[in-house]
Amino acid sequence: MTLVSKTYLFLRFLLVIGFLLGVLPLETEARRYMVRLNLSDKHGTRYSLQHPEAFLSQRALERRARQHLSLDSTDLPVSQVYLDGLAARGANVVSKSKWNNSVLVCGDSLPFLKSLGDLPYVLKTELVYIEPDSLKPFECPRRTKTFDELKGDDDATREQLEQIHLNALHKAGFRGKGILVAVLDGGFQYADHIPALKRINKVGERDFVFPPSHNIYREHSHGMKVLSVMAVHEKGIFEGSAPEADYWLLRCEQTETESRSEEDFWAAAAEFADSAGVDVINSSLGYSEYDDEEQNYGYRHLDGHTMMISRMASMLARKGIVLVCSAGNSGNDQWKKITIPADAFDVLTVGAVTSDGENTAFSSVGPTADGRVKPDVMAMGGYCSVINAEGEISQQNGTSFSSPLVAGAVACLWQALPEKTASEIIELIRRSGDRYNWPDNIYGYGIPDFGKILEQEKKKL
Repeated sequence: MTLVSKTYLFLRFLLVIGFLLGVLPLETEARRYMVRLNLSDKHGTRYSLQHPEAFLSQRALERRARQHLSLDSTDLPVSQVYLDGLAARGANVVSKSKWNNSVLVCGDSLPFLKSLGDLPYVLKTELVYIEPDSLKPFECPRRTKTFDELKGDDDATREQLEQIHLNALHKAGFRGKGILVAVLDGGFQYADHIPALKRINKVGERDFVFPPSHNIYREHSHGMKVLSVMAVHEKGIFEGSAPEADYWLLRCEQTETESRSEEDFWAAAAEFADSAGVDVINSSLGYSEYDDEEQNYGYRHLDGHTMMISRMASMLARKGIVLVCSAGNSGNDQWKKITIPADAFDVLTVGAVTSDGENTAFSSVGPTADGRVKPDVMAMGGYCSVINAEGEISQQNGTSFSSPLVAGAVACLWQALPEKTASEIIELIRRSGDRYNWPDNIYGYGIPDFGKILEQEKKKL
Protein backbone atom coordinates (compact mmCIF):
# COMPACT_ATOMS: atom_id res chain seq x y z
CA MET A 1 0.00 0.00 0.00
CA THR A 2 1.39 3.37 -1.02
CA LEU A 3 1.85 6.31 1.36
CA VAL A 4 -0.96 8.20 -0.40
CA SER A 5 -3.37 5.28 0.09
CA LYS A 6 -2.47 4.98 3.77
CA THR A 7 -2.98 8.72 4.28
CA TYR A 8 -6.34 8.60 2.52
CA LEU A 9 -7.56 5.70 4.67
CA PHE A 10 -6.34 7.45 7.83
CA LEU A 11 -8.21 10.65 6.94
CA ARG A 12 -11.38 8.67 6.27
CA PHE A 13 -10.97 6.97 9.63
CA LEU A 14 -10.70 10.39 11.36
CA LEU A 15 -13.81 11.65 9.59
CA VAL A 16 -15.86 8.60 10.62
CA ILE A 17 -14.71 8.92 14.25
CA GLY A 18 -15.51 12.65 14.16
CA PHE A 19 -19.04 11.99 12.94
CA LEU A 20 -19.61 9.27 15.55
CA LEU A 21 -18.37 11.47 18.39
CA GLY A 22 -20.34 14.48 17.19
CA VAL A 23 -17.18 16.54 16.70
CA LEU A 24 -17.91 17.15 13.04
CA PRO A 25 -21.39 17.98 11.66
CA LEU A 26 -22.86 15.52 9.19
CA GLU A 27 -24.15 18.46 7.15
CA THR A 28 -24.12 22.22 7.36
CA GLU A 29 -27.44 23.77 8.31
CA ALA A 30 -28.61 26.25 5.68
CA ARG A 31 -28.68 29.91 6.66
CA ARG A 32 -31.84 31.87 5.93
CA TYR A 33 -31.90 35.22 4.14
CA MET A 34 -34.62 37.76 3.41
CA VAL A 35 -34.57 40.24 0.55
CA ARG A 36 -36.99 43.12 -0.02
CA LEU A 37 -38.09 43.52 -3.63
CA ASN A 38 -39.43 46.94 -4.64
CA LEU A 39 -41.88 46.56 -7.50
CA SER A 40 -42.29 48.92 -10.44
CA ASP A 41 -46.09 49.32 -10.46
CA LYS A 42 -49.36 47.51 -9.84
CA HIS A 43 -49.97 46.45 -13.43
CA GLY A 44 -52.54 43.71 -13.85
CA THR A 45 -54.26 44.20 -10.51
CA ARG A 46 -57.80 42.91 -10.36
CA TYR A 47 -58.72 45.66 -7.88
CA SER A 48 -60.08 49.11 -8.62
CA LEU A 49 -60.32 52.35 -6.66
CA GLN A 50 -63.95 52.46 -7.80
CA HIS A 51 -64.64 49.33 -5.71
CA PRO A 52 -62.59 49.73 -2.53
CA GLU A 53 -64.91 47.42 -0.61
CA ALA A 54 -62.94 44.56 -2.18
CA PHE A 55 -59.82 45.42 -0.15
CA LEU A 56 -60.95 47.74 2.67
CA SER A 57 -63.52 47.03 5.36
CA GLN A 58 -66.68 49.08 5.68
CA ARG A 59 -65.34 50.57 8.89
CA ALA A 60 -62.15 51.68 7.09
CA LEU A 61 -64.19 53.30 4.31
CA GLU A 62 -66.39 55.09 6.84
CA ARG A 63 -63.31 56.42 8.63
CA ARG A 64 -61.97 57.82 5.35
CA ALA A 65 -65.34 59.33 4.41
CA ARG A 66 -65.78 60.94 7.82
CA GLN A 67 -62.44 62.72 7.41
CA HIS A 68 -63.00 63.50 3.70
CA LEU A 69 -59.96 61.47 2.68
CA SER A 70 -59.69 60.05 -0.82
CA LEU A 71 -58.14 56.77 -1.85
CA ASP A 72 -55.10 56.52 -4.11
CA SER A 73 -52.96 53.90 -5.81
CA THR A 74 -51.11 53.06 -2.59
CA ASP A 75 -54.34 51.55 -1.29
CA LEU A 76 -54.44 48.96 -4.08
CA PRO A 77 -52.99 45.56 -3.12
CA VAL A 78 -49.72 44.35 -4.65
CA SER A 79 -50.23 42.99 -8.17
CA GLN A 80 -51.23 39.34 -8.12
CA VAL A 81 -49.68 38.99 -11.57
CA TYR A 82 -46.28 39.82 -10.08
CA LEU A 83 -46.87 37.59 -7.07
CA ASP A 84 -47.70 34.72 -9.41
CA GLY A 85 -44.56 35.44 -11.40
CA LEU A 86 -42.43 35.29 -8.26
CA ALA A 87 -44.08 32.03 -7.25
CA ALA A 88 -43.36 30.58 -10.68
CA ARG A 89 -39.67 31.36 -10.13
CA GLY A 90 -39.79 29.49 -6.82
CA ALA A 91 -39.71 32.57 -4.59
CA ASN A 92 -41.19 32.31 -1.11
CA VAL A 93 -43.03 35.58 -0.38
CA VAL A 94 -43.39 36.00 3.40
CA SER A 95 -44.64 39.59 3.64
CA LYS A 96 -46.18 42.26 1.41
CA SER A 97 -46.59 46.04 1.59
CA LYS A 98 -49.06 47.69 -0.74
CA TRP A 99 -48.13 51.19 0.45
CA ASN A 100 -44.45 50.60 -0.32
CA ASN A 101 -45.32 48.33 -3.28
CA SER A 102 -42.80 45.77 -2.12
CA VAL A 103 -42.57 42.13 -1.09
CA LEU A 104 -40.26 40.29 1.28
CA VAL A 105 -38.88 37.00 0.00
CA CYS A 106 -37.09 34.38 2.06
CA GLY A 107 -34.76 31.51 1.22
CA ASP A 108 -31.43 29.83 1.90
CA SER A 109 -29.78 30.88 -1.38
CA LEU A 110 -28.80 34.53 -1.42
CA PRO A 111 -27.71 34.45 -5.11
CA PHE A 112 -31.16 33.14 -6.05
CA LEU A 113 -32.97 35.81 -4.01
CA LYS A 114 -30.87 38.55 -5.57
CA SER A 115 -31.41 37.13 -9.05
CA LEU A 116 -35.08 38.05 -8.69
CA GLY A 117 -33.93 41.60 -9.33
CA ASP A 118 -33.57 40.61 -12.99
CA LEU A 119 -37.34 40.36 -13.33
CA PRO A 120 -38.71 43.27 -15.39
CA TYR A 121 -41.13 44.38 -12.66
CA VAL A 122 -38.54 44.45 -9.84
CA LEU A 123 -36.95 47.89 -9.46
CA LYS A 124 -34.62 47.18 -6.55
CA THR A 125 -33.47 44.41 -4.23
CA GLU A 126 -32.30 44.98 -0.66
CA LEU A 127 -30.88 42.38 1.70
CA VAL A 128 -32.68 42.97 5.00
CA TYR A 129 -32.07 39.79 6.98
CA ILE A 130 -29.20 37.36 7.49
CA GLU A 131 -29.93 34.59 9.95
CA PRO A 132 -27.45 34.74 12.85
CA ASP A 133 -25.03 31.86 13.38
CA SER A 134 -26.82 31.02 16.62
CA LEU A 135 -30.54 31.72 16.87
CA LYS A 136 -32.31 30.56 20.00
CA PRO A 137 -36.10 30.80 19.71
CA PHE A 138 -37.92 32.66 22.47
CA GLU A 139 -39.15 30.27 25.14
CA CYS A 140 -42.14 31.45 27.10
CA PRO A 141 -41.74 30.63 30.82
CA ARG A 142 -43.94 27.75 31.82
CA ARG A 143 -47.08 28.91 33.57
CA THR A 144 -46.96 27.32 37.00
CA LYS A 145 -49.90 29.02 38.70
CA THR A 146 -53.43 30.23 38.23
CA PHE A 147 -53.46 34.00 38.00
CA ASP A 148 -55.31 35.81 40.76
CA GLU A 149 -57.52 38.86 40.50
CA LEU A 150 -55.69 42.15 40.93
CA LYS A 151 -55.33 43.31 44.49
CA GLY A 152 -54.92 46.84 45.84
CA ASP A 153 -56.61 49.48 47.96
CA ASP A 154 -55.46 52.48 45.90
CA ASP A 155 -55.68 53.30 42.21
CA ALA A 156 -52.17 52.46 40.96
CA THR A 157 -52.67 54.44 37.75
CA ARG A 158 -54.11 57.63 39.21
CA GLU A 159 -50.91 59.70 38.93
CA GLN A 160 -50.16 58.74 35.34
CA LEU A 161 -53.70 59.61 34.23
CA GLU A 162 -53.92 62.84 36.19
CA GLN A 163 -50.57 64.09 34.91
CA ILE A 164 -52.01 64.41 31.38
CA HIS A 165 -55.43 65.42 32.81
CA LEU A 166 -57.07 62.38 31.27
CA ASN A 167 -59.18 61.93 34.41
CA ALA A 168 -61.27 64.90 33.21
CA LEU A 169 -62.27 62.98 30.08
CA HIS A 170 -63.00 59.81 32.03
CA LYS A 171 -65.24 61.71 34.46
CA ALA A 172 -67.09 63.19 31.49
CA GLY A 173 -67.80 59.67 30.23
CA PHE A 174 -65.16 59.54 27.47
CA ARG A 175 -63.24 56.30 28.00
CA GLY A 176 -62.62 55.24 24.40
CA LYS A 177 -65.95 53.62 23.62
CA GLY A 178 -66.43 53.07 19.90
CA ILE A 179 -62.76 53.68 19.07
CA LEU A 180 -60.72 50.83 17.59
CA VAL A 181 -57.06 50.64 18.68
CA ALA A 182 -54.31 48.42 17.27
CA VAL A 183 -51.34 47.46 19.45
CA LEU A 184 -48.24 46.64 17.37
CA ASP A 185 -45.75 44.75 19.49
CA GLY A 186 -43.65 41.62 19.99
CA GLY A 187 -45.97 39.41 22.02
CA PHE A 188 -48.78 39.40 24.55
CA GLN A 189 -47.67 36.76 27.02
CA TYR A 190 -50.49 35.40 29.22
CA ALA A 191 -52.94 38.12 28.18
CA ASP A 192 -55.34 35.24 27.56
CA HIS A 193 -55.01 34.02 31.17
CA ILE A 194 -54.54 37.08 33.39
CA PRO A 195 -58.11 37.91 34.54
CA ALA A 196 -57.81 41.70 34.19
CA LEU A 197 -56.60 41.31 30.58
CA LYS A 198 -59.05 38.58 29.64
CA ARG A 199 -61.84 41.10 30.22
CA ILE A 200 -60.61 43.73 27.76
CA ASN A 201 -62.59 44.45 24.59
CA LYS A 202 -60.45 42.39 22.22
CA VAL A 203 -61.51 42.23 18.57
CA GLY A 204 -58.83 39.78 17.45
CA GLU A 205 -55.15 39.08 16.98
CA ARG A 206 -52.77 38.52 14.06
CA ASP A 207 -49.12 37.58 13.64
CA PHE A 208 -47.09 39.24 10.86
CA VAL A 209 -43.65 37.88 11.78
CA PHE A 210 -41.94 35.19 9.72
CA PRO A 211 -41.90 32.52 10.85
CA PRO A 212 -45.22 33.09 12.61
CA SER A 213 -45.76 32.19 16.23
CA HIS A 214 -48.15 29.40 17.05
CA ASN A 215 -49.57 31.59 19.80
CA ILE A 216 -48.94 35.32 20.34
CA TYR A 217 -49.89 34.76 24.01
CA ARG A 218 -46.79 32.58 24.43
CA GLU A 219 -44.45 35.21 23.07
CA HIS A 220 -42.75 38.12 24.84
CA SER A 221 -44.60 39.92 27.67
CA HIS A 222 -43.77 43.43 26.41
CA GLY A 223 -46.98 43.85 24.42
CA MET A 224 -49.07 42.55 27.29
CA LYS A 225 -47.66 45.22 29.61
CA VAL A 226 -48.24 47.91 26.97
CA LEU A 227 -51.81 46.69 26.50
CA SER A 228 -52.48 46.81 30.24
CA VAL A 229 -51.63 50.53 30.38
CA MET A 230 -54.48 51.23 27.94
CA ALA A 231 -57.10 48.56 28.23
CA VAL A 232 -57.55 47.32 31.81
CA HIS A 233 -60.48 48.41 33.97
CA GLU A 234 -60.34 47.35 37.59
CA LYS A 235 -62.22 50.06 39.47
CA GLY A 236 -60.27 51.58 42.33
CA ILE A 237 -57.25 49.38 41.59
CA PHE A 238 -56.02 49.86 38.01
CA GLU A 239 -57.55 52.03 35.31
CA GLY A 240 -56.21 52.01 31.76
CA SER A 241 -56.14 55.16 29.65
CA ALA A 242 -58.88 53.84 27.31
CA PRO A 243 -60.64 50.97 29.12
CA GLU A 244 -63.73 50.99 26.89
CA ALA A 245 -61.94 51.02 23.52
CA ASP A 246 -61.75 47.92 21.30
CA TYR A 247 -58.38 46.33 20.58
CA TRP A 248 -56.56 44.45 17.84
CA LEU A 249 -53.38 42.70 19.05
CA LEU A 250 -50.83 42.57 16.24
CA ARG A 251 -47.42 40.91 16.57
CA CYS A 252 -44.82 42.40 14.22
CA GLU A 253 -41.60 42.27 16.28
CA GLN A 254 -39.27 39.27 16.14
CA THR A 255 -37.75 39.47 19.61
CA GLU A 256 -34.96 36.94 18.94
CA THR A 257 -33.22 39.06 16.30
CA GLU A 258 -32.95 42.64 15.06
CA SER A 259 -33.03 43.28 11.33
CA ARG A 260 -34.56 45.56 8.74
CA SER A 261 -37.04 42.81 7.86
CA GLU A 262 -38.98 43.91 10.93
CA GLU A 263 -39.81 47.11 9.07
CA ASP A 264 -41.66 44.94 6.55
CA PHE A 265 -43.52 43.13 9.32
CA TRP A 266 -44.44 46.47 10.92
CA ALA A 267 -45.71 47.84 7.59
CA ALA A 268 -47.84 44.73 7.01
CA ALA A 269 -49.38 45.11 10.47
CA ALA A 270 -50.07 48.83 9.99
CA GLU A 271 -51.69 48.20 6.61
CA PHE A 272 -53.86 45.48 8.11
CA ALA A 273 -54.89 47.90 10.87
CA ASP A 274 -55.90 50.41 8.22
CA SER A 275 -57.94 47.87 6.27
CA ALA A 276 -59.66 46.71 9.47
CA GLY A 277 -60.82 50.24 10.22
CA VAL A 278 -58.52 50.98 13.16
CA ASP A 279 -58.56 54.58 14.43
CA VAL A 280 -55.47 54.64 16.67
CA ILE A 281 -52.23 52.62 16.54
CA ASN A 282 -49.82 52.30 19.44
CA SER A 283 -46.32 51.21 18.50
CA SER A 284 -43.92 50.88 21.43
CA LEU A 285 -41.19 49.72 19.08
CA GLY A 286 -38.14 51.49 17.73
CA TYR A 287 -35.14 50.62 15.58
CA SER A 288 -31.64 52.00 15.08
CA GLU A 289 -29.18 49.10 15.53
CA TYR A 290 -29.36 45.63 14.00
CA ASP A 291 -27.53 42.33 14.31
CA ASP A 292 -25.82 43.09 10.99
CA GLU A 293 -24.02 46.37 11.75
CA GLU A 294 -24.04 47.30 8.08
CA GLN A 295 -27.81 47.76 8.36
CA ASN A 296 -27.55 50.22 11.27
CA TYR A 297 -28.93 53.73 10.89
CA GLY A 298 -27.17 57.03 11.40
CA TYR A 299 -28.60 60.32 12.57
CA ARG A 300 -28.80 61.50 8.95
CA HIS A 301 -31.47 58.84 8.34
CA LEU A 302 -33.89 60.37 10.86
CA ASP A 303 -35.65 62.56 8.30
CA GLY A 304 -38.99 60.76 8.00
CA HIS A 305 -38.25 59.86 4.37
CA THR A 306 -35.21 57.60 4.18
CA MET A 307 -36.27 54.46 6.03
CA MET A 308 -39.20 52.31 4.91
CA ILE A 309 -40.86 52.13 8.32
CA SER A 310 -40.78 55.92 8.71
CA ARG A 311 -42.28 56.48 5.26
CA MET A 312 -45.09 54.05 6.05
CA ALA A 313 -45.71 55.67 9.45
CA SER A 314 -45.88 59.09 7.78
CA MET A 315 -48.77 57.87 5.60
CA LEU A 316 -51.05 56.89 8.47
CA ALA A 317 -52.58 60.30 9.18
CA ARG A 318 -53.41 60.62 5.45
CA LYS A 319 -55.32 57.34 5.82
CA GLY A 320 -57.20 58.77 8.84
CA ILE A 321 -55.24 57.01 11.62
CA VAL A 322 -53.36 58.52 14.55
CA LEU A 323 -50.07 56.72 15.20
CA VAL A 324 -48.67 57.09 18.71
CA CYS A 325 -45.14 55.74 19.05
CA SER A 326 -42.45 55.59 21.72
CA ALA A 327 -39.49 57.94 21.37
CA GLY A 328 -37.03 55.24 22.45
CA ASN A 329 -34.92 54.53 25.52
CA SER A 330 -31.50 55.62 24.23
CA GLY A 331 -31.03 58.78 26.30
CA ASN A 332 -28.29 57.17 28.38
CA ASP A 333 -26.66 55.46 25.40
CA GLN A 334 -24.15 56.70 22.87
CA TRP A 335 -26.97 56.93 20.30
CA LYS A 336 -29.22 59.17 22.50
CA LYS A 337 -31.57 60.03 19.64
CA ILE A 338 -35.11 58.91 18.90
CA THR A 339 -35.45 55.62 17.04
CA ILE A 340 -37.43 55.04 13.86
CA PRO A 341 -40.34 55.38 13.17
CA ALA A 342 -40.39 58.15 15.80
CA ASP A 343 -38.94 60.48 13.13
CA ALA A 344 -42.05 60.14 10.96
CA PHE A 345 -44.24 63.04 9.91
CA ASP A 346 -47.75 63.51 11.33
CA VAL A 347 -47.39 61.11 14.25
CA LEU A 348 -47.26 61.58 18.02
CA THR A 349 -43.83 60.61 19.32
CA VAL A 350 -43.91 60.24 23.11
CA GLY A 351 -41.02 60.62 25.53
CA ALA A 352 -40.99 59.72 29.22
CA VAL A 353 -41.16 61.83 32.38
CA THR A 354 -41.37 60.98 36.06
CA SER A 355 -44.41 61.60 38.26
CA ASP A 356 -43.11 65.10 39.04
CA GLY A 357 -42.79 65.99 35.37
CA GLU A 358 -39.01 65.71 35.04
CA ASN A 359 -37.62 63.96 31.99
CA THR A 360 -36.20 60.51 32.59
CA ALA A 361 -32.54 60.10 31.73
CA PHE A 362 -33.27 57.18 29.40
CA SER A 363 -35.84 58.96 27.23
CA SER A 364 -34.54 59.49 23.68
CA VAL A 365 -34.15 63.02 22.40
CA GLY A 366 -34.64 64.88 19.15
CA PRO A 367 -34.75 66.73 16.92
CA THR A 368 -35.10 64.92 13.61
CA ALA A 369 -32.28 65.19 11.08
CA ASP A 370 -34.30 67.80 9.17
CA GLY A 371 -34.88 69.88 12.29
CA ARG A 372 -38.43 69.00 13.33
CA VAL A 373 -39.39 68.99 17.03
CA LYS A 374 -39.17 65.54 18.59
CA PRO A 375 -40.42 64.09 20.78
CA ASP A 376 -43.86 65.61 20.30
CA VAL A 377 -45.16 65.20 23.86
CA MET A 378 -44.25 63.58 27.16
CA ALA A 379 -46.10 61.28 29.57
CA MET A 380 -45.23 59.20 32.61
CA GLY A 381 -42.76 56.51 31.65
CA GLY A 382 -40.71 56.60 34.83
CA TYR A 383 -42.17 54.10 37.28
CA CYS A 384 -45.33 53.76 35.21
CA SER A 385 -47.86 51.27 36.62
CA VAL A 386 -48.35 48.21 34.41
CA ILE A 387 -49.51 44.63 34.84
CA ASN A 388 -46.58 42.25 34.53
CA ALA A 389 -46.27 38.64 33.36
CA GLU A 390 -47.07 37.41 36.89
CA GLY A 391 -50.44 39.12 36.66
CA GLU A 392 -49.50 41.67 39.28
CA ILE A 393 -49.19 45.45 39.32
CA SER A 394 -45.62 46.70 39.05
CA GLN A 395 -43.85 49.95 38.23
CA GLN A 396 -41.64 49.89 35.17
CA ASN A 397 -39.58 52.32 33.12
CA GLY A 398 -39.72 53.04 29.41
CA THR A 399 -41.18 55.20 26.69
CA SER A 400 -42.90 51.91 25.78
CA PHE A 401 -45.36 52.76 28.56
CA SER A 402 -45.68 56.53 28.17
CA SER A 403 -46.74 55.88 24.56
CA PRO A 404 -49.86 53.78 25.36
CA LEU A 405 -50.87 56.31 28.00
CA VAL A 406 -51.14 58.88 25.23
CA ALA A 407 -52.59 56.44 22.69
CA GLY A 408 -55.44 55.65 25.08
CA ALA A 409 -55.95 59.36 25.71
CA VAL A 410 -56.20 59.89 21.94
CA ALA A 411 -58.99 57.30 21.82
CA CYS A 412 -60.89 59.08 24.60
CA LEU A 413 -60.42 62.50 22.98
CA TRP A 414 -61.57 61.24 19.59
CA GLN A 415 -64.66 59.75 21.19
CA ALA A 416 -65.41 63.21 22.59
CA LEU A 417 -64.57 65.00 19.31
CA PRO A 418 -65.61 62.55 16.58
CA GLU A 419 -65.76 65.25 13.91
CA LYS A 420 -62.01 65.85 14.06
CA THR A 421 -59.55 64.39 11.56
CA ALA A 422 -56.43 62.48 12.54
CA SER A 423 -54.26 65.46 11.68
CA GLU A 424 -56.43 67.78 13.74
CA ILE A 425 -56.30 65.48 16.77
CA ILE A 426 -52.50 65.36 16.55
CA GLU A 427 -52.24 69.15 16.35
CA LEU A 428 -54.66 69.70 19.26
CA ILE A 429 -52.52 67.46 21.47
CA ARG A 430 -49.28 69.17 20.51
CA ARG A 431 -50.81 72.61 21.18
CA SER A 432 -51.95 71.52 24.63
CA GLY A 433 -48.39 70.78 25.72
CA ASP A 434 -47.08 72.86 28.61
CA ARG A 435 -44.03 73.85 26.52
CA TYR A 436 -45.81 74.49 23.25
CA ASN A 437 -44.47 78.05 22.97
CA TRP A 438 -40.86 77.02 23.71
CA PRO A 439 -40.35 73.39 22.59
CA ASP A 440 -36.96 71.72 22.87
CA ASN A 441 -35.26 68.48 21.90
CA ILE A 442 -35.83 66.84 25.31
CA TYR A 443 -39.47 67.57 26.20
CA GLY A 444 -40.76 68.47 22.75
CA TYR A 445 -44.00 70.40 23.27
CA GLY A 446 -44.19 69.10 26.81
CA ILE A 447 -46.88 67.31 28.82
CA PRO A 448 -50.30 67.49 27.09
CA ASP A 449 -53.47 68.56 28.88
CA PHE A 450 -56.39 66.51 27.56
CA GLY A 451 -58.83 68.16 29.93
CA LYS A 452 -57.96 71.58 28.54
CA ILE A 453 -58.44 70.37 24.96
CA LEU A 454 -61.93 69.12 25.77
CA GLU A 455 -62.86 72.29 27.63
CA GLN A 456 -61.65 74.58 24.85
CA GLU A 457 -63.29 72.59 22.06
CA LYS A 458 -66.63 72.41 23.87
CA LYS A 459 -66.61 76.21 24.27
CA LYS A 460 -66.45 76.52 20.47
CA LEU A 461 -69.71 74.63 20.02
